[in-house]
Amino acid sequence: MAIVKLKKLTFCGLINEKSKILQQLQALGGTHLICLNKLPFSTEQVTHQQTEKAISALKYLNQCAKKRHQVSEMEGFDLDKTVNEVLQLHTQIQQLANDYDFLAERISEVEPWGDFVLPESDAALGGIKLWFYILPKRLMSKIKDPDLIWQVVYQDNINCYLVVLAEHEPPAARLPVPRTHTGSVRLSELKKQYEQTALDLEDLKAKRECLTRWISLIGLSLAANEDRAELKTAHALTLDGENLFVLQAWGVSSELKKYQHFANQHKLALMVEIPDISETPPTLLNNPEQFAAGEDVISFYQIPNYHSWDPSAIVFFSFALFFAMILSDAGYAALLAVILAIKWKKLGAARKGQRFRMLAASMLSVSVLWGILAGSYFGYTPPEGSLVAFVKILDLNDFDNMMRLSITVGVAHIALANLVMAYQRRGSLLAIASLGWTALVIGGFTLWCSLDLQLLWLKYSAYGLFGIGGLCLLLFNSEREVKTLSDWMWRLFDGLKGLTGITQLFGDVLSYMRLFALGLASSSLALTFNQLAVQIYQEVSGLGLLFAILILIIGHSLNLVLCLMSGVVHGLRLNFIEFYNWSVSDEGYPFKAFSKKGV
Repeated sequence: MAIVKLKKLTFCGLINEKSKILQQLQALGGTHLICLNKLPFSTEQVTHQQTEKAISALKYLNQCAKKRHQVSEMEGFDLDKTVNEVLQLHTQIQQLANDYDFLAERISEVEPWGDFVLPESDAALGGIKLWFYILPKRLMSKIKDPDLIWQVVYQDNINCYLVVLAEHEPPAARLPVPRTHTGSVRLSELKKQYEQTALDLEDLKAKRECLTRWISLIGLSLAANEDRAELKTAHALTLDGENLFVLQAWGVSSELKKYQHFANQHKLALMVEIPDISETPPTLLNNPEQFAAGEDVISFYQIPNYHSWDPSAIVFFSFALFFAMILSDAGYAALLAVILAIKWKKLGAARKGQRFRMLAASMLSVSVLWGILAGSYFGYTPPEGSLVAFVKILDLNDFDNMMRLSITVGVAHIALANLVMAYQRRGSLLAIASLGWTALVIGGFTLWCSLDLQLLWLKYSAYGLFGIGGLCLLLFNSEREVKTLSDWMWRLFDGLKGLTGITQLFGDVLSYMRLFALGLASSSLALTFNQLAVQIYQEVSGLGLLFAILILIIGHSLNLVLCLMSGVVHGLRLNFIEFYNWSVSDEGYPFKAFSKKGV
Protein backbone atom coordinates (compact mmCIF):
# COMPACT_ATOMS: atom_id res chain seq x y z
CA MET A 1 0.00 0.00 0.00
CA ALA A 2 2.45 2.59 -1.23
CA ILE A 3 3.58 4.67 -4.14
CA VAL A 4 5.97 2.61 -6.28
CA LYS A 5 9.55 3.92 -6.31
CA LEU A 6 10.75 4.97 -9.76
CA LYS A 7 14.10 5.63 -11.38
CA LYS A 8 14.84 7.97 -14.26
CA LEU A 9 16.24 6.00 -17.20
CA THR A 10 18.18 7.74 -19.97
CA PHE A 11 18.84 5.63 -23.07
CA CYS A 12 21.20 6.73 -25.83
CA GLY A 13 21.53 4.91 -29.16
CA LEU A 14 22.14 5.24 -32.89
CA ILE A 15 19.58 7.31 -34.76
CA ASN A 16 19.20 4.75 -37.55
CA GLU A 17 18.08 2.13 -34.99
CA LYS A 18 15.61 4.39 -33.22
CA SER A 19 12.43 2.90 -34.74
CA LYS A 20 13.47 -0.65 -33.98
CA ILE A 21 14.45 0.21 -30.38
CA LEU A 22 11.18 2.06 -29.71
CA GLN A 23 9.21 -0.92 -31.02
CA GLN A 24 11.15 -3.28 -28.76
CA LEU A 25 10.72 -0.95 -25.77
CA GLN A 26 6.98 -0.85 -26.41
CA ALA A 27 6.92 -4.65 -26.50
CA LEU A 28 8.91 -4.73 -23.23
CA GLY A 29 6.45 -2.31 -21.57
CA GLY A 30 6.56 -0.82 -18.09
CA THR A 31 8.10 2.61 -18.79
CA HIS A 32 6.56 6.09 -18.68
CA LEU A 33 8.16 8.20 -21.43
CA ILE A 34 9.47 11.70 -20.68
CA CYS A 35 9.11 14.42 -23.29
CA LEU A 36 12.47 15.95 -24.28
CA ASN A 37 10.99 18.28 -26.93
CA LYS A 38 8.48 21.11 -27.04
CA LEU A 39 5.64 19.41 -28.86
CA PRO A 40 3.14 21.46 -30.89
CA PHE A 41 0.40 19.02 -29.80
CA SER A 42 -0.82 17.32 -26.65
CA THR A 43 0.19 13.68 -26.35
CA GLU A 44 -3.26 13.01 -24.87
CA GLN A 45 -4.82 13.87 -28.26
CA VAL A 46 -2.47 11.95 -30.51
CA THR A 47 -4.84 8.99 -30.89
CA HIS A 48 -5.65 8.61 -34.54
CA GLN A 49 -9.08 9.67 -35.75
CA GLN A 50 -9.66 6.18 -37.07
CA THR A 51 -9.20 4.81 -33.56
CA GLU A 52 -12.04 6.99 -32.29
CA LYS A 53 -14.24 5.87 -35.18
CA ALA A 54 -13.37 2.24 -34.52
CA ILE A 55 -14.28 2.61 -30.84
CA SER A 56 -17.69 4.06 -31.78
CA ALA A 57 -18.30 1.28 -34.30
CA LEU A 58 -17.22 -1.38 -31.80
CA LYS A 59 -19.55 -0.03 -29.12
CA TYR A 60 -22.45 0.08 -31.56
CA LEU A 61 -21.94 -3.50 -32.69
CA ASN A 62 -21.51 -4.74 -29.11
CA GLN A 63 -24.90 -3.25 -28.23
CA CYS A 64 -26.59 -5.51 -30.78
CA ALA A 65 -28.71 -8.13 -29.01
CA LYS A 66 -27.86 -10.94 -31.44
CA LYS A 67 -24.31 -11.50 -32.65
CA ARG A 68 -22.98 -13.67 -35.46
CA HIS A 69 -20.11 -16.14 -35.32
CA GLN A 70 -16.81 -14.24 -35.11
CA VAL A 71 -14.40 -14.23 -38.05
CA SER A 72 -10.87 -15.04 -36.89
CA GLU A 73 -8.85 -14.64 -40.12
CA MET A 74 -7.52 -11.15 -40.93
CA GLU A 75 -7.31 -11.99 -44.64
CA GLY A 76 -9.77 -9.85 -46.60
CA PHE A 77 -10.62 -7.66 -43.60
CA ASP A 78 -10.49 -3.91 -44.25
CA LEU A 79 -10.75 -1.94 -41.00
CA ASP A 80 -11.50 1.45 -42.59
CA LYS A 81 -14.16 0.05 -44.90
CA THR A 82 -15.86 -1.95 -42.13
CA VAL A 83 -15.82 0.92 -39.62
CA ASN A 84 -17.22 3.40 -42.15
CA GLU A 85 -19.92 0.92 -43.13
CA VAL A 86 -20.94 0.43 -39.48
CA LEU A 87 -21.05 4.15 -38.74
CA GLN A 88 -22.99 4.88 -41.94
CA LEU A 89 -25.43 2.11 -41.02
CA HIS A 90 -25.79 3.62 -37.54
CA THR A 91 -26.75 6.98 -39.06
CA GLN A 92 -29.25 5.38 -41.46
CA ILE A 93 -30.91 3.38 -38.67
CA GLN A 94 -31.22 6.49 -36.52
CA GLN A 95 -32.81 8.46 -39.37
CA LEU A 96 -35.23 5.65 -40.23
CA ALA A 97 -36.14 5.16 -36.55
CA ASN A 98 -36.98 8.86 -36.30
CA ASP A 99 -39.07 8.66 -39.52
CA TYR A 100 -40.82 5.55 -38.20
CA ASP A 101 -41.79 7.26 -34.93
CA PHE A 102 -42.92 10.40 -36.76
CA LEU A 103 -45.11 8.45 -39.19
CA ALA A 104 -46.67 6.42 -36.36
CA GLU A 105 -47.58 9.59 -34.51
CA ARG A 106 -48.83 11.27 -37.70
CA ILE A 107 -51.08 8.32 -38.56
CA SER A 108 -52.62 8.34 -35.08
CA GLU A 109 -53.43 12.04 -35.55
CA VAL A 110 -54.86 11.76 -39.07
CA GLU A 111 -56.68 8.40 -38.84
CA PRO A 112 -59.86 9.71 -37.16
CA TRP A 113 -60.39 12.12 -40.09
CA GLY A 114 -60.35 9.32 -42.63
CA ASP A 115 -58.56 8.92 -45.97
CA PHE A 116 -59.00 12.19 -47.86
CA VAL A 117 -57.12 14.52 -50.20
CA LEU A 118 -57.14 18.27 -49.67
CA PRO A 119 -57.85 20.47 -52.72
CA GLU A 120 -54.70 21.34 -54.60
CA SER A 121 -55.63 25.05 -54.93
CA ASP A 122 -57.83 27.56 -53.10
CA ALA A 123 -59.94 28.04 -56.25
CA ALA A 124 -61.24 24.46 -56.09
CA LEU A 125 -63.75 25.40 -53.38
CA GLY A 126 -64.20 29.03 -54.41
CA GLY A 127 -61.52 30.22 -51.99
CA ILE A 128 -62.97 28.26 -49.07
CA LYS A 129 -60.50 26.26 -46.96
CA LEU A 130 -60.96 23.38 -44.51
CA TRP A 131 -59.95 23.88 -40.87
CA PHE A 132 -59.80 20.86 -38.53
CA TYR A 133 -60.57 20.82 -34.80
CA ILE A 134 -60.85 18.11 -32.13
CA LEU A 135 -63.37 19.16 -29.47
CA PRO A 136 -64.33 17.29 -26.31
CA LYS A 137 -68.05 16.57 -26.40
CA ARG A 138 -68.62 18.63 -23.28
CA LEU A 139 -67.43 21.73 -25.16
CA MET A 140 -69.68 21.33 -28.21
CA SER A 141 -72.37 23.49 -26.58
CA LYS A 142 -69.96 26.43 -26.55
CA ILE A 143 -70.03 26.76 -30.35
CA LYS A 144 -72.79 29.35 -30.71
CA ASP A 145 -71.49 31.54 -33.54
CA PRO A 146 -74.23 31.51 -36.27
CA ASP A 147 -71.75 32.66 -38.94
CA LEU A 148 -69.47 29.68 -38.36
CA ILE A 149 -69.97 26.88 -40.91
CA TRP A 150 -68.91 23.49 -39.58
CA GLN A 151 -69.61 19.79 -39.77
CA VAL A 152 -68.88 16.85 -37.42
CA VAL A 153 -67.23 14.17 -39.58
CA TYR A 154 -66.37 11.67 -36.82
CA GLN A 155 -66.85 11.18 -33.11
CA ASP A 156 -65.81 8.74 -30.42
CA ASN A 157 -66.70 8.38 -26.75
CA ILE A 158 -64.80 11.50 -25.76
CA ASN A 159 -64.21 13.82 -28.75
CA CYS A 160 -65.94 15.22 -31.78
CA TYR A 161 -63.91 15.78 -34.95
CA LEU A 162 -65.02 19.04 -36.49
CA VAL A 163 -64.32 20.57 -39.93
CA VAL A 164 -64.87 24.33 -40.30
CA LEU A 165 -65.31 25.92 -43.75
CA ALA A 166 -63.91 29.45 -44.03
CA GLU A 167 -61.65 31.57 -46.22
CA HIS A 168 -59.38 32.36 -43.27
CA GLU A 169 -58.59 30.53 -40.04
CA PRO A 170 -61.27 31.39 -37.46
CA PRO A 171 -60.07 33.56 -34.56
CA ALA A 172 -59.11 31.62 -31.43
CA ALA A 173 -62.00 33.15 -29.47
CA ARG A 174 -64.62 31.59 -31.79
CA LEU A 175 -63.61 28.01 -30.91
CA PRO A 176 -62.67 26.64 -27.47
CA VAL A 177 -59.67 24.58 -28.71
CA PRO A 178 -56.71 25.28 -31.03
CA ARG A 179 -56.67 24.02 -34.62
CA THR A 180 -55.35 20.54 -35.48
CA HIS A 181 -52.76 20.29 -38.27
CA THR A 182 -53.52 17.30 -40.47
CA GLY A 183 -50.99 17.97 -43.21
CA SER A 184 -51.32 17.51 -46.93
CA VAL A 185 -50.42 13.79 -47.20
CA ARG A 186 -53.41 11.46 -47.23
CA LEU A 187 -53.82 8.65 -44.72
CA SER A 188 -53.31 5.81 -47.20
CA GLU A 189 -50.03 7.35 -48.34
CA LEU A 190 -48.86 7.76 -44.72
CA LYS A 191 -49.62 4.09 -44.02
CA LYS A 192 -47.76 3.07 -47.17
CA GLN A 193 -44.69 5.09 -46.10
CA TYR A 194 -44.97 3.66 -42.58
CA GLU A 195 -44.96 0.07 -43.83
CA GLN A 196 -42.02 0.70 -46.18
CA THR A 197 -40.04 2.40 -43.40
CA ALA A 198 -40.66 -0.59 -41.11
CA LEU A 199 -39.35 -2.97 -43.79
CA ASP A 200 -36.28 -0.81 -44.48
CA LEU A 201 -35.56 -0.55 -40.77
CA GLU A 202 -35.82 -4.30 -40.37
CA ASP A 203 -33.38 -4.83 -43.28
CA LEU A 204 -30.85 -2.40 -41.78
CA LYS A 205 -31.06 -4.09 -38.37
CA ALA A 206 -30.41 -7.43 -40.05
CA LYS A 207 -27.40 -5.88 -41.78
CA ARG A 208 -26.15 -4.61 -38.40
CA GLU A 209 -26.48 -8.13 -36.98
CA CYS A 210 -24.50 -9.42 -39.95
CA LEU A 211 -21.71 -6.92 -39.29
CA THR A 212 -21.29 -8.15 -35.71
CA ARG A 213 -19.13 -10.97 -37.11
CA TRP A 214 -16.28 -8.43 -37.36
CA ILE A 215 -16.28 -7.41 -33.66
CA SER A 216 -13.18 -9.45 -32.76
CA LEU A 217 -11.17 -8.25 -35.75
CA ILE A 218 -12.14 -4.62 -35.12
CA GLY A 219 -10.95 -5.03 -31.54
CA LEU A 220 -7.64 -6.52 -32.66
CA SER A 221 -7.15 -3.81 -35.26
CA LEU A 222 -8.11 -1.15 -32.71
CA ALA A 223 -5.38 -2.32 -30.34
CA ALA A 224 -2.86 -2.30 -33.18
CA ASN A 225 -4.02 1.18 -34.17
CA GLU A 226 -3.49 2.47 -30.64
CA ASP A 227 -0.05 0.88 -30.54
CA ARG A 228 0.88 2.67 -33.78
CA ALA A 229 -0.40 5.98 -32.40
CA GLU A 230 1.63 5.59 -29.19
CA LEU A 231 4.70 4.61 -31.19
CA LYS A 232 4.30 7.71 -33.33
CA THR A 233 4.09 9.83 -30.18
CA ALA A 234 7.20 8.14 -28.76
CA HIS A 235 9.14 9.16 -31.87
CA ALA A 236 8.26 12.79 -31.17
CA LEU A 237 9.34 12.62 -27.51
CA THR A 238 13.00 11.75 -28.10
CA LEU A 239 15.87 14.20 -28.51
CA ASP A 240 17.48 13.51 -31.86
CA GLY A 241 20.94 14.47 -33.06
CA GLU A 242 22.76 13.84 -36.31
CA ASN A 243 23.87 10.33 -35.37
CA LEU A 244 22.41 9.67 -31.92
CA PHE A 245 19.07 9.90 -30.15
CA VAL A 246 18.28 10.22 -26.44
CA LEU A 247 15.21 8.74 -24.77
CA GLN A 248 14.23 9.31 -21.16
CA ALA A 249 11.61 7.37 -19.21
CA TRP A 250 10.52 6.58 -15.69
CA GLY A 251 10.89 2.94 -14.76
CA VAL A 252 10.04 0.87 -11.70
CA SER A 253 13.07 0.56 -9.40
CA SER A 254 12.48 -3.13 -8.72
CA GLU A 255 12.64 -3.86 -12.48
CA LEU A 256 15.98 -2.14 -13.02
CA LYS A 257 17.70 -5.37 -14.14
CA LYS A 258 15.15 -5.73 -16.94
CA TYR A 259 16.01 -2.30 -18.32
CA GLN A 260 19.74 -2.94 -18.00
CA HIS A 261 19.35 -6.20 -19.91
CA PHE A 262 17.34 -4.34 -22.58
CA ALA A 263 20.12 -1.74 -22.93
CA ASN A 264 22.83 -4.40 -23.19
CA GLN A 265 20.82 -6.41 -25.69
CA HIS A 266 20.37 -3.41 -28.04
CA LYS A 267 23.83 -1.89 -27.40
CA LEU A 268 22.41 1.25 -25.76
CA ALA A 269 24.06 3.53 -23.24
CA LEU A 270 21.95 3.64 -20.06
CA MET A 271 22.11 6.12 -17.19
CA VAL A 272 19.98 5.47 -14.09
CA GLU A 273 19.13 8.35 -11.72
CA ILE A 274 17.18 8.66 -8.49
CA PRO A 275 14.47 11.33 -8.90
CA ASP A 276 15.39 14.63 -7.31
CA ILE A 277 13.02 16.32 -4.85
CA SER A 278 12.49 19.10 -7.41
CA GLU A 279 11.32 16.60 -10.03
CA THR A 280 7.75 15.31 -10.23
CA PRO A 281 7.70 11.72 -11.49
CA PRO A 282 4.34 10.11 -12.32
CA THR A 283 2.48 8.31 -9.55
CA LEU A 284 2.17 4.52 -9.75
CA LEU A 285 0.15 2.99 -6.92
CA ASN A 286 0.61 -0.55 -5.67
CA ASN A 287 -2.03 -2.10 -3.41
CA PRO A 288 -3.16 -5.65 -2.65
CA GLU A 289 -5.86 -6.68 -5.09
CA GLN A 290 -8.41 -6.86 -2.26
CA PHE A 291 -8.02 -3.13 -1.56
CA ALA A 292 -7.04 -1.96 -5.05
CA ALA A 293 -10.49 -0.40 -5.52
CA GLY A 294 -9.23 2.38 -3.25
CA GLU A 295 -6.92 3.40 -6.13
CA ASP A 296 -9.92 3.79 -8.44
CA VAL A 297 -11.76 5.83 -5.82
CA ILE A 298 -8.94 8.32 -5.23
CA SER A 299 -8.21 8.53 -8.96
CA PHE A 300 -11.75 9.81 -9.36
CA TYR A 301 -10.75 12.92 -7.38
CA GLN A 302 -6.99 13.43 -7.17
CA ILE A 303 -3.87 11.36 -7.77
CA PRO A 304 -1.38 12.00 -4.94
CA ASN A 305 2.00 13.48 -5.75
CA TYR A 306 4.91 11.06 -6.16
CA HIS A 307 6.63 12.52 -3.08
CA SER A 308 3.41 12.27 -1.03
CA TRP A 309 1.76 9.07 0.21
CA ASP A 310 -0.90 6.61 -0.95
CA PRO A 311 -4.24 7.14 0.85
CA SER A 312 -5.99 4.30 -1.04
CA ALA A 313 -6.30 1.87 1.89
CA ILE A 314 -7.52 4.49 4.39
CA VAL A 315 -10.05 5.86 1.89
CA PHE A 316 -11.17 2.27 1.13
CA PHE A 317 -12.06 1.50 4.76
CA SER A 318 -13.26 4.96 5.80
CA PHE A 319 -15.55 5.17 2.77
CA ALA A 320 -17.05 1.79 3.70
CA LEU A 321 -17.63 3.00 7.28
CA PHE A 322 -19.17 6.33 6.23
CA PHE A 323 -21.47 4.59 3.74
CA ALA A 324 -22.62 2.18 6.47
CA MET A 325 -23.32 5.01 8.94
CA ILE A 326 -25.38 6.89 6.35
CA LEU A 327 -27.33 3.76 5.26
CA SER A 328 -27.92 2.66 8.89
CA ASP A 329 -30.22 -0.22 7.96
CA ALA A 330 -29.36 -3.91 7.90
CA GLY A 331 -32.35 -4.70 5.66
CA TYR A 332 -31.27 -2.30 2.94
CA ALA A 333 -27.69 -3.56 3.17
CA ALA A 334 -28.82 -7.19 2.89
CA LEU A 335 -30.96 -6.36 -0.16
CA LEU A 336 -28.02 -4.66 -1.86
CA ALA A 337 -25.83 -7.64 -0.93
CA VAL A 338 -28.26 -9.99 -2.72
CA ILE A 339 -28.12 -7.79 -5.84
CA LEU A 340 -24.31 -7.79 -5.64
CA ALA A 341 -24.28 -11.59 -5.32
CA ILE A 342 -26.41 -11.88 -8.48
CA LYS A 343 -24.05 -9.57 -10.40
CA TRP A 344 -20.87 -10.99 -8.83
CA LYS A 345 -19.85 -13.23 -11.71
CA LYS A 346 -20.62 -10.61 -14.34
CA LEU A 347 -18.55 -8.00 -12.50
CA GLY A 348 -15.63 -10.43 -12.40
CA ALA A 349 -15.29 -10.37 -16.18
CA ALA A 350 -13.09 -7.24 -16.06
CA ARG A 351 -10.35 -6.17 -13.65
CA LYS A 352 -12.11 -2.95 -12.68
CA GLY A 353 -15.28 -4.94 -12.07
CA GLN A 354 -13.35 -7.28 -9.75
CA ARG A 355 -12.05 -4.28 -7.82
CA PHE A 356 -15.48 -2.69 -7.60
CA ARG A 357 -17.14 -5.82 -6.28
CA MET A 358 -14.53 -6.09 -3.51
CA LEU A 359 -15.22 -2.48 -2.51
CA ALA A 360 -18.98 -3.07 -2.67
CA ALA A 361 -18.67 -6.28 -0.64
CA SER A 362 -16.69 -4.43 2.05
CA MET A 363 -19.17 -1.55 2.13
CA LEU A 364 -22.17 -3.86 2.44
CA SER A 365 -20.50 -6.09 5.05
CA VAL A 366 -19.84 -3.07 7.26
CA SER A 367 -23.36 -1.77 6.50
CA VAL A 368 -25.00 -5.04 7.60
CA LEU A 369 -22.98 -5.04 10.82
CA TRP A 370 -23.75 -1.36 11.51
CA GLY A 371 -27.45 -1.91 10.73
CA ILE A 372 -27.57 -4.83 13.19
CA LEU A 373 -25.91 -2.71 15.88
CA ALA A 374 -28.42 0.08 15.14
CA GLY A 375 -31.32 -2.40 15.22
CA SER A 376 -32.92 -1.20 11.97
CA TYR A 377 -34.41 -3.62 9.43
CA PHE A 378 -36.25 -1.78 6.63
CA GLY A 379 -37.20 0.79 9.26
CA TYR A 380 -38.53 -1.76 11.76
CA THR A 381 -37.00 -2.13 15.20
CA PRO A 382 -36.95 -5.68 16.62
CA PRO A 383 -39.11 -6.25 19.73
CA GLU A 384 -37.54 -6.30 23.16
CA GLY A 385 -36.28 -9.70 24.27
CA SER A 386 -35.54 -11.00 20.77
CA LEU A 387 -32.08 -12.17 19.73
CA VAL A 388 -31.52 -9.31 17.28
CA ALA A 389 -32.61 -6.81 19.93
CA PHE A 390 -29.93 -8.18 22.24
CA VAL A 391 -27.13 -7.07 19.88
CA LYS A 392 -28.63 -3.61 19.35
CA ILE A 393 -26.28 -1.20 21.09
CA LEU A 394 -26.94 1.96 19.05
CA ASP A 395 -30.08 4.08 19.17
CA LEU A 396 -30.43 6.39 16.17
CA ASN A 397 -33.00 8.46 18.07
CA ASP A 398 -30.54 9.14 20.89
CA PHE A 399 -29.37 12.43 19.43
CA ASP A 400 -26.69 13.20 22.02
CA ASN A 401 -24.88 9.86 21.82
CA MET A 402 -25.16 9.57 18.04
CA MET A 403 -23.87 13.11 17.63
CA ARG A 404 -20.99 12.32 19.97
CA LEU A 405 -20.23 9.15 17.99
CA SER A 406 -20.16 11.06 14.67
CA ILE A 407 -17.88 13.72 16.11
CA THR A 408 -15.61 10.97 17.50
CA VAL A 409 -15.29 9.46 14.04
CA GLY A 410 -14.50 12.90 12.62
CA VAL A 411 -11.86 13.65 15.25
CA ALA A 412 -10.22 10.25 14.70
CA HIS A 413 -10.24 10.71 10.92
CA ILE A 414 -8.69 14.20 10.98
CA ALA A 415 -6.22 13.27 13.72
CA LEU A 416 -5.12 10.29 11.60
CA ALA A 417 -4.70 12.63 8.61
CA ASN A 418 -2.40 14.92 10.60
CA LEU A 419 -0.40 12.01 12.01
CA VAL A 420 0.17 10.70 8.48
CA MET A 421 1.20 14.18 7.37
CA ALA A 422 3.62 14.41 10.32
CA TYR A 423 5.18 11.10 9.26
CA GLN A 424 5.50 12.30 5.66
CA ARG A 425 7.20 15.49 6.87
CA ARG A 426 9.65 13.63 9.11
CA GLY A 427 13.00 15.35 9.05
CA SER A 428 11.30 18.73 8.72
CA LEU A 429 10.10 21.13 11.43
CA LEU A 430 6.70 21.17 9.70
CA ALA A 431 6.16 17.66 11.09
CA ILE A 432 5.90 19.21 14.56
CA ALA A 433 3.21 21.58 13.23
CA SER A 434 1.17 18.58 12.02
CA LEU A 435 1.52 17.03 15.48
CA GLY A 436 0.31 20.36 16.88
CA TRP A 437 -2.87 20.14 14.80
CA THR A 438 -3.35 16.59 16.10
CA ALA A 439 -3.04 17.86 19.69
CA LEU A 440 -5.53 20.67 19.00
CA VAL A 441 -8.22 18.46 17.47
CA ILE A 442 -7.90 15.87 20.27
CA GLY A 443 -7.79 18.65 22.86
CA GLY A 444 -10.98 20.21 21.54
CA PHE A 445 -12.73 16.86 21.63
CA THR A 446 -11.45 16.19 25.16
CA LEU A 447 -12.73 19.57 26.37
CA TRP A 448 -16.16 18.88 24.86
CA CYS A 449 -16.33 15.49 26.59
CA SER A 450 -15.24 17.02 29.91
CA LEU A 451 -18.24 19.35 29.85
CA ASP A 452 -20.61 16.37 29.84
CA LEU A 453 -18.63 14.07 32.13
CA GLN A 454 -17.73 16.82 34.63
CA LEU A 455 -14.20 15.42 35.06
CA LEU A 456 -11.73 18.06 36.17
CA TRP A 457 -8.63 16.11 35.11
CA LEU A 458 -10.07 15.68 31.63
CA LYS A 459 -10.64 19.42 31.40
CA TYR A 460 -7.05 20.20 32.44
CA SER A 461 -5.77 17.59 29.97
CA ALA A 462 -7.63 19.40 27.21
CA TYR A 463 -6.06 22.71 28.22
CA GLY A 464 -2.65 21.03 28.21
CA LEU A 465 -3.22 19.70 24.68
CA PHE A 466 -4.35 23.16 23.58
CA GLY A 467 -1.16 24.67 24.96
CA ILE A 468 1.12 22.06 23.37
CA GLY A 469 -0.67 22.24 20.01
CA GLY A 470 -0.70 26.06 19.94
CA LEU A 471 3.00 26.24 20.82
CA CYS A 472 3.91 23.72 18.11
CA LEU A 473 2.03 25.74 15.50
CA LEU A 474 3.38 29.07 16.71
CA LEU A 475 7.01 27.95 16.52
CA PHE A 476 7.12 25.32 13.78
CA ASN A 477 4.50 26.26 11.18
CA SER A 478 7.15 27.84 8.96
CA GLU A 479 10.27 26.69 7.11
CA ARG A 480 11.77 30.17 7.24
CA GLU A 481 15.47 30.13 8.21
CA VAL A 482 16.26 32.00 11.42
CA LYS A 483 19.40 34.11 11.26
CA THR A 484 18.37 37.44 12.73
CA LEU A 485 15.83 38.77 15.21
CA SER A 486 13.55 39.85 12.39
CA ASP A 487 13.52 36.25 11.12
CA TRP A 488 12.17 35.18 14.53
CA MET A 489 9.47 37.83 14.27
CA TRP A 490 8.45 36.67 10.80
CA ARG A 491 8.48 33.05 11.96
CA LEU A 492 6.13 33.92 14.83
CA PHE A 493 3.95 35.81 12.37
CA ASP A 494 3.74 32.68 10.17
CA GLY A 495 2.76 30.71 13.27
CA LEU A 496 0.01 33.19 14.17
CA LYS A 497 -1.25 33.07 10.59
CA GLY A 498 -1.30 29.28 10.78
CA LEU A 499 -3.37 29.39 13.98
CA THR A 500 -6.22 30.98 12.03
CA GLY A 501 -6.78 27.49 10.62
CA ILE A 502 -8.45 26.55 13.92
CA THR A 503 -11.79 27.76 12.52
CA GLN A 504 -11.36 25.48 9.53
CA LEU A 505 -10.41 22.59 11.82
CA PHE A 506 -13.57 23.18 13.86
CA GLY A 507 -15.71 23.32 10.72
CA ASP A 508 -14.19 20.16 9.28
CA VAL A 509 -14.88 18.21 12.47
CA LEU A 510 -18.49 19.41 12.52
CA SER A 511 -18.87 18.23 8.90
CA TYR A 512 -18.87 14.65 10.19
CA MET A 513 -22.22 15.33 11.88
CA ARG A 514 -23.74 14.67 8.45
CA LEU A 515 -23.12 10.96 9.17
CA PHE A 516 -25.57 11.10 12.06
CA ALA A 517 -28.02 13.44 10.28
CA LEU A 518 -28.24 11.39 7.08
CA GLY A 519 -28.42 8.09 8.97
CA LEU A 520 -31.28 9.45 11.08
CA ALA A 521 -33.04 10.81 7.99
CA SER A 522 -32.92 7.47 6.16
CA SER A 523 -34.14 5.61 9.26
CA SER A 524 -36.95 8.11 9.89
CA LEU A 525 -38.09 8.02 6.28
CA ALA A 526 -38.22 4.20 6.31
CA LEU A 527 -40.22 4.27 9.56
CA THR A 528 -42.62 6.84 8.08
CA PHE A 529 -43.37 4.65 5.05
CA ASN A 530 -43.97 1.67 7.34
CA GLN A 531 -46.40 3.63 9.53
CA LEU A 532 -48.20 5.02 6.48
CA ALA A 533 -48.61 1.51 5.03
CA VAL A 534 -50.03 0.22 8.33
CA GLN A 535 -52.51 3.10 8.52
CA ILE A 536 -53.70 2.52 4.95
CA TYR A 537 -54.09 -1.20 5.60
CA GLN A 538 -56.14 -0.62 8.75
CA GLU A 539 -58.35 2.18 7.44
CA VAL A 540 -59.04 1.10 3.84
CA SER A 541 -61.06 -2.06 3.46
CA GLY A 542 -60.69 -4.32 0.45
CA LEU A 543 -57.80 -2.74 -1.44
CA GLY A 544 -56.01 -1.60 1.71
CA LEU A 545 -53.52 -4.47 1.56
CA LEU A 546 -52.67 -3.72 -2.09
CA PHE A 547 -52.18 0.00 -1.37
CA ALA A 548 -50.05 -0.81 1.68
CA ILE A 549 -47.79 -3.10 -0.36
CA LEU A 550 -47.43 -0.44 -3.06
CA ILE A 551 -46.51 2.19 -0.46
CA LEU A 552 -43.89 -0.12 1.03
CA ILE A 553 -42.35 -0.99 -2.34
CA ILE A 554 -42.33 2.53 -3.77
CA GLY A 555 -41.42 4.22 -0.49
CA HIS A 556 -38.53 1.93 0.41
CA SER A 557 -37.25 1.96 -3.17
CA LEU A 558 -37.17 5.76 -3.12
CA ASN A 559 -35.51 5.80 0.29
CA LEU A 560 -32.92 3.25 -0.81
CA VAL A 561 -32.01 5.35 -3.87
CA LEU A 562 -31.65 8.44 -1.67
CA CYS A 563 -29.49 6.47 0.78
CA LEU A 564 -27.23 5.25 -2.02
CA MET A 565 -26.79 8.75 -3.38
CA SER A 566 -26.13 10.23 0.06
CA GLY A 567 -23.77 7.41 1.06
CA VAL A 568 -21.65 7.73 -2.06
CA VAL A 569 -21.62 11.53 -2.36
CA HIS A 570 -21.08 12.38 1.31
CA GLY A 571 -18.89 9.35 1.99
CA LEU A 572 -16.49 10.50 -0.73
CA ARG A 573 -16.81 14.16 0.27
CA LEU A 574 -15.60 13.53 3.82
CA ASN A 575 -12.53 11.77 2.41
CA PHE A 576 -11.73 14.15 -0.44
CA ILE A 577 -12.50 17.46 1.29
CA GLU A 578 -11.98 17.07 5.03
CA PHE A 579 -9.42 14.24 5.10
CA TYR A 580 -7.43 15.32 2.04
CA ASN A 581 -7.29 18.89 3.35
CA TRP A 582 -5.11 17.75 6.27
CA SER A 583 -3.15 14.90 4.71
CA VAL A 584 -2.69 15.18 0.92
CA SER A 585 -1.20 18.46 -0.20
CA ASP A 586 0.10 18.19 -3.76
CA GLU A 587 -1.58 16.63 -6.79
CA GLY A 588 0.27 14.25 -9.08
CA TYR A 589 -0.36 12.64 -12.45
CA PRO A 590 -0.80 8.95 -13.27
CA PHE A 591 1.90 6.59 -14.54
CA LYS A 592 1.06 5.63 -18.14
CA ALA A 593 3.01 2.66 -19.36
CA PHE A 594 4.40 2.69 -22.88
CA SER A 595 3.36 -0.82 -23.87
CA LYS A 596 1.33 -2.80 -26.35
CA LYS A 597 -2.40 -2.89 -25.75
CA GLY A 598 -4.37 -6.09 -25.23
CA VAL A 599 -7.91 -6.75 -26.44
